[in-house]
Amino acid sequence: MGKRKCAVEGMVSPEFFQGKRILITGHTGFKGTWLCRMLADFGADVTGYALLSPTKEGAKVFRSVIGEDILSIEGDIRDIHRLKQVFMQAKPEIVFHLAAQPIVVESYSHPLETYEVNVMGTVNLMECVRVSGTVRSVVNVTTDKVYENKEWVWGYRETDTLNGYDPYSNSKSCSELVTHCYAQSFFTKQEIAVSTLRAGNVIGGGDFSPYRILPDCVRAAITGNDIEVRNPEAVRPYQHVLEPLYAYLMVAQAQWYDSSYSGCYNVGPDERDAVTTGILADMFCELWNEGQQWRANDINGPHEANLLRLDCSKLKTTFGWEPRWGIRKAVESAVEWYKVYVKNGDIREKMSLQIQDFLKCNRRNLKKGRGEDK
Repeated sequence: MGKRKCAVEGMVSPEFFQGKRILITGHTGFKGTWLCRMLADFGADVTGYALLSPTKEGAKVFRSVIGEDILSIEGDIRDIHRLKQVFMQAKPEIVFHLAAQPIVVESYSHPLETYEVNVMGTVNLMECVRVSGTVRSVVNVTTDKVYENKEWVWGYRETDTLNGYDPYSNSKSCSELVTHCYAQSFFTKQEIAVSTLRAGNVIGGGDFSPYRILPDCVRAAITGNDIEVRNPEAVRPYQHVLEPLYAYLMVAQAQWYDSSYSGCYNVGPDERDAVTTGILADMFCELWNEGQQWRANDINGPHEANLLRLDCSKLKTTFGWEPRWGIRKAVESAVEWYKVYVKNGDIREKMSLQIQDFLKCNRRNLKKGRGEDK
């Protein structure tokens, strides 16, 4: 089938996903919870496979936001026999692979586990896809940290060298290579479209992971403590979680119709929205508006990159895609969500409303009035 207009324009069609059998690994995590909510709202038939959330707050959010709207199966991505059973049960048509050990700092403490989950977990997933007989479109979610970081001022492109520095980043580089190998060796002949998407740092309501700036800010605000910021001068491609999730859905939809869309794509903010961690903390303190302050944490931790930007030209030229929310809107939306959470409000409703707001956001109108929306 020829290329669809909706794919070229970079538009996600909720109607496309309605009734589709979809498997999400790592569905209990921060991104996974938002993706489950989006697809459940679209009317998709979603099966999730993951361990329980490692934080009690994350587990509470998942239960409150998702409930019984999807089939949630507890399991380890390293258990290929269990994973094959889930594939046989769910018979997925589309797969989103999010299961990972996602924390850079923890990868230094647990390198073996990090490689087992992020590399062999990908091998297990791809092997299940290979023998499934039902899968048609696969998206493997990796990271902007897969590149060999040379502290360049310009953004990394998809053609740049893959060689992550730390165990987390390096294991994700390996995950990319595993995916490309399966695509070349098996999936092309089987007419299974597969892409990897390399997202920048994501923020948004519901993230309670350790060693991440926005959850650290929220925890400090709740307890009344100063916010401790590691590497306040480090530049990161921060973006709201809905930005990469929209891109994952867009690519999965496009390559379903035309496998020539398969490949690897960066997804991140515009260059002006790649800010320092200190600036992000400043925005949080202003928007939370309860007298918060932050201070630099002088404790020397393991190596982390100081400068990291992405060149998203490929995603833009291929699909006509543009980021919808800038950094100000991203932080504002996250603060709004956390405020509802702190007051024991309806976080499920808030999440669905923010999804609707994001989907209604017209790129052309954003360009005309960027100052207000950005």
